[in-house]
Amino acid sequence: MGTQKPRKVTSQPGEDSLNCPLPPGWQSYMSPQGHRYYVNTFTNGKPHSSSYSPSNLLCVFLTANGYHTPVTPMHQMEPGHMSLRKPSGDPQVGFGEHSEPFACFLQINCVTFPHPDTMQEQQLLKPTEWSYCDYFWADKKDPQGNNTVSGFEILLQKQLKGKQMQKEMAEFVRERIKIEEEYAKNLSKLSQNSLAAQEEGTLGEAWAQLKKSLADEAEVHLKFSSKLQSEVEKPLLNFRENFKKDMKKYDHHIADLRKQLASRYTAVEKARKALTERQKDLEMKTQQLEIKLSNKAEEEIKKARRKSTQAGDDLMRCVDLYNQAQSKWFEEMVTSTLELERLEVERVEMIRQHLCQYTQLRHETDMFNQSTIDPVDQLLQKVEPAKDRELWVQEHKTGDIRPVDMEI
Repeated sequence: MGTQKPRKVTSQPGEDSLNCPLPPGWQSYMSPQGHRYYVNTFTNGKPHSSSYSPSNLLCVFLTANGYHTPVTPMHQMEPGHMSLRKPSGDPQVGFGEHSEPFACFLQINCVTFPHPDTMQEQQLLKPTEWSYCDYFWADKKDPQGNNTVSGFEILLQKQLKGKQMQKEMAEFVRERIKIEEEYAKNLSKLSQNSLAAQEEGTLGEAWAQLKKSLADEAEVHLKFSSKLQSEVEKPLLNFRENFKKDMKKYDHHIADLRKQLASRYTAVEKARKALTERQKDLEMKTQQLEIKLSNKAEEEIKKARRKSTQAGDDLMRCVDLYNQAQSKWFEEMVTSTLELERLEVERVEMIRQHLCQYTQLRHETDMFNQSTIDPVDQLLQKVEPAKDRELWVQEHKTGDIRPVDMEI
């Protein structure tokens, strides 16, 4: 059976490199197996024999789940037809420190991102919601500028800070409870004070009621402090008791996926380096064949080509494994960040509800305090100096016969 040759592909709108323009001399081809790859058909005015350039294996991107994924192209080609070598002097951005002649992506800390000069506008996963799942994909420098912190770590720090704030709010309420308890204790003690106990009449009744109201108010504040403890402080303290352990599970899970991704990235770099070496060896043997034709040289070229092909297959396999690892990390990032978002909404809503409960209890306390003071107000309205004088005189009078003048 004859060997099928690659066919040139006419790009349709939206195909090829997703709006990454091909530089002059570069064309898109489709292998008999249906894989797309890109070649430079001429270098310095004449064709070269080669297989493919390692960096070109990683140039084309498809959009999936809102991010770009490299596609591994077919590399097997007929010798002597085309060259995938990069023209010298081209700007280089690509996998690691290497480049494509038309790069559509770049790697940052082993994560592949679309190149800012060629990327299509990405649709947010949750537009208009400022969702965690849309804004924490990149890493950033820590405040000291020494280390990088992942976006997920920043979200975890937000969660842990929220837990700390919740704890401090509970401590604040505890201090408020102490104040209420001390206040109630002092009110109760003061209500039993004997000062002005001998006041009489309607004023004396009002004074006695005022002292009694202190005891009633003390009871109101004790109930307020008790409800603060059971309905505000305790819920704040007990909400998500195992929260830190849960956050550690999230942290370890995402960190493990990043480690796997970094490991796959290292494997890609190693495979790319091996491919480069095989390509150089093949090119050197090809040049030697041009100088001196021999059966041995042809056999060495075939052997070098097989090794180059194997190195290309290894690189493709490594890239596929890398993409799988990145896809898994992507999916878990979306799921986990949305869960952290849900937990934060739940935390804020819980605190809001219990602070509302605090204000409600405070209003009730004011109403109860008012009820204790109402009888005092009523008796104060009835205080009559004349009536008090009448009552006092009736009780303490010594006689209503007035003195008269003495007669001789």
